[in-house]
Amino acid sequence: MKFKNYFLFLFIGSVITVWTQTPIEAQNLLELASKQMESYENIEFEFSYTLNNRTEQINQESSGKVTIAEDKYKLKFLDGIQLFDGKVLYTIVPENEEITITQANDDEDFGINPKELLKFHKKGYDYHWDISQRVMGKNIQFVKLIPTKEDGDIVSLLLGIDTQKNHLYKLIEVGENGTVTTLTINQIKVDGSLPENFFVFNQDDYPNYYINN
Repeated sequence: MKFKNYFLFLFIGSVITVWTQTPIEAQNLLELASKQMESYENIEFEFSYTLNNRTEQINQESSGKVTIAEDKYKLKFLDGIQLFDGKVLYTIVPENEEITITQANDDEDFGINPKELLKFHKKGYDYHWDISQRVMGKNIQFVKLIPTKEDGDIVSLLLGIDTQKNHLYKLIEVGENGTVTTLTINQIKVDGSLPENFFVFNQDDYPNYYINN
């Protein structure tokens, strides 16, 4: 078989594979990953985050780390810390020596919101099986989500799932204004030993900080 015919055969085969997967299978894959990650007592991951808009010539790159246990989390991102103890959200900005205290909003749209990261996809989207990629020895299967409502700011989402461990690997959001944001999980740890007060806010740790509530 000639090389060009061989590669054409592989391409057609991969396209047929994508087309034969149903929305139900795409949804089931996300549910499987969601249940797997929610099954851990706690989960910690380091991530990279990029925001790109070619029209506006914007390209921003940053990184962070988040630890999640049930509905609590601690997020270190953009030189700040967000601590959610299950009821109250503390946003700590060391550069300004300021702390903002707010009640969490369950209807908040997904941004960098760890509380929603594992379950935001469960309503308001149509599911489509997308491409599969091999990344650093991992098989990453992407599922494309299209919002069912046209009045939002999101055009589509791509979720990449590590099919061996059923872990979320990447999320790509395409906005109506052309902005593409990408979150990539670079390292993940599960069921680690956490101090008892890990998610407890202690005002004594931040002397002279202005508290805004």
